[in-house]
Amino acid sequence: MSTPVLEAPGRSAKKADGRIGGGLIDPRQMIRSLPDALKKLNPATMWRNPVMFIVEIGAAFTTILAIVDPSWFAWAIVVWLWLTVVFANLAEAVAEGRGKAQAATLRAAKRDTTARRLRSDDHSKWDVVGASELKQGDVVVVEAGETIPGDGDVIDGIASVDESAITGESAPVIRESGGDRSAVTGGTKVLSDKIIIRITQKPGESFVDRMIALVEGANRQKTPNEIALNILLAALTIIFLVATATMQPLAIYSKSVNPGVPDSLALTTDGVSGIVLISLIVCLIPTTIGALLSAIGIAGMDRLVQRNVLAMSGRAVEAAGDVSTLLLDKTGTITLGNRQASEFVPVDGVTERQLAEAAQLSSLADETPEGRSIVVYAKQAYGLRERAPGELAHATWVPFTAQTRMSGVNLDGREVRKGAATAVMKWVRDHGGHPTDEVGHLVDGISASGGTPLVVAEKGRVLGVIHLKDVVKQGMRERFDEMRRMGIRTVMITGDNPLTAKAIADEAGVDDFLAEATPEDKLTLIKQEQQGGRLVAMTGDGTNDAPALAQSDVGVAMNTGTSAAKEAGNMVDLDSNPTKLIEIVAIGKQLLITRGALTTFSIANDVAKYFAIIPAMFAAVYPGLDALNIMRLASPQSAILSAVVFNAIIIVALIPLALRGVRYRPSSASKLLSRNLYLYGLGGVIVPFIGIKLIDLLIHFVPGMS
Repeated sequence: MSTPVLEAPGRSAKKADGRIGGGLIDPRQMIRSLPDALKKLNPATMWRNPVMFIVEIGAAFTTILAIVDPSWFAWAIVVWLWLTVVFANLAEAVAEGRGKAQAATLRAAKRDTTARRLRSDDHSKWDVVGASELKQGDVVVVEAGETIPGDGDVIDGIASVDESAITGESAPVIRESGGDRSAVTGGTKVLSDKIIIRITQKPGESFVDRMIALVEGANRQKTPNEIALNILLAALTIIFLVATATMQPLAIYSKSVNPGVPDSLALTTDGVSGIVLISLIVCLIPTTIGALLSAIGIAGMDRLVQRNVLAMSGRAVEAAGDVSTLLLDKTGTITLGNRQASEFVPVDGVTERQLAEAAQLSSLADETPEGRSIVVYAKQAYGLRERAPGELAHATWVPFTAQTRMSGVNLDGREVRKGAATAVMKWVRDHGGHPTDEVGHLVDGISASGGTPLVVAEKGRVLGVIHLKDVVKQGMRERFDEMRRMGIRTVMITGDNPLTAKAIADEAGVDDFLAEATPEDKLTLIKQEQQGGRLVAMTGDGTNDAPALAQSDVGVAMNTGTSAAKEAGNMVDLDSNPTKLIEIVAIGKQLLITRGALTTFSIANDVAKYFAIIPAMFAAVYPGLDALNIMRLASPQSAILSAVVFNAIIIVALIPLALRGVRYRPSSASKLLSRNLYLYGLGGVIVPFIGIKLIDLLIHFVPGMS
């Protein structure tokens, strides 16, 4: 079973040029979300958004005024004010609705799963129970073809597990007792063998439960920045309410001191003045960002879900955008994870081909990634073919052990060994050989360059040295350059010695490194960075990473890691790809930039509405204000209705941008600010002028409104 939670489209959203973008919004999705948007009109729901709650109250009041004193103008305003509220709810409903289908699939998988729970008194017997009945500490047995009923740790056995239901990846993974790959997730499927699992989840708190809550948006709490912006919007709303409430008394006073002043839209004896004033409030308060703010936050978490990352809170996504220090493990993150053969260095009197042949022969039975890389390198660099099975029928293989620290083969009187320098040279001496100083120089040279030397010998003599090196992943230097442009400092963490660590750090292009790192060292480094006022992000998968993940502002745990690591982090990468941390930071920055850009646009587009409504309302009372009617709108009624219509339509027009996010390009804070001001600040002024004028031209042809 493969859910649509995290399919390939999410992975393609990372642009080739390093920019974070997003897919287009399906118009049918808006139509499907419309019923949910209407349900949100409930005042008990609306009050959580103060700006739109004021708009809803205004829409209700204008409806009453239109009923008491009906007119085409009054009912047009009523309709568009209600549409403004519905469109605001639609933005949030669409954002939430994108996860409902995903959640439904996950619920079905959980509901239909049963478990074989082992009896505490006799583990050879079990009871069949529903997955939802399992408690923390229960022990279950799962065999090939069965679904794992809950989150837990493998305590016995080893099995191949299909995690596509959770990660979207079709390639199976190995799960075994002990180590950092013992954690299993409920809803995944065992493909081979049998494992015994101890359930670690609490009732209702399984990984699938959290996924359901997260993709539906039910678990999303407002972040500190979002709360602060809500307070600002509420304050602006109150200010405009007070300012608008004083306008009609001022108009009445102006007429009392000058009886010759004609009536204006702000000064009439019917309900028109009330409708106009409410329209003014709606157009002046920051309705655009007020309508889209919640959707922006939900969409930020959704963009992470599309990339197979679960954020346990919106705070974590927002913190990712403010990260200034990135801690990255060397192995598997910066390097490929397994050292590979890169060079054969023979001693005097031995050719490279002779060394390559002996190195390949001694590695044929070595199933480690390093051993396989030696065989492959010998074939690619020197054209040496692998031996046919018949050629090795009489071979005696010497496996690698922690005691001997070498491996090899005895074949047709030949004895070939490959392994750690000290172990192999001791073996040579024990067989009557005398390694020369040249071997020591070769070993020291490879170690100094950050590589790992493996000595190859045949009975009484050393043939040469294999240079194993950490292979830095392609494009890592460019990505770290990108981080620097974002103002982020990168630190590589490794257990290697400082010499090796420095060589790899220089090749990868990281800003700093921490060598011979222990869990305590990681924790100390994070605390030092945080004491300097910096936000820190890191990845980890082992139990020993849990303290550092918990201390980090953004802790990304690998899904293949231990339960302790996943509980400590505030994000889980379902792909278990440590380099994903770099993309997470970019998505976090995109969230902050999107919020800032649309806030700038929202406040800027109010300027155009001032020029539309204020002259229309007061030009009759203060003829000098007619000079501000620079759009030359057809009539006062048309000007006000045009502004209200535009105010509603712009919300719908910006929903795709709020959900998709503003495209992020790594650059300095000053450049991002300049771009925001020019594109969304200036654009927020120009677009409403054009839009309101076009709507005015259309309204001008409506009978009774010209």
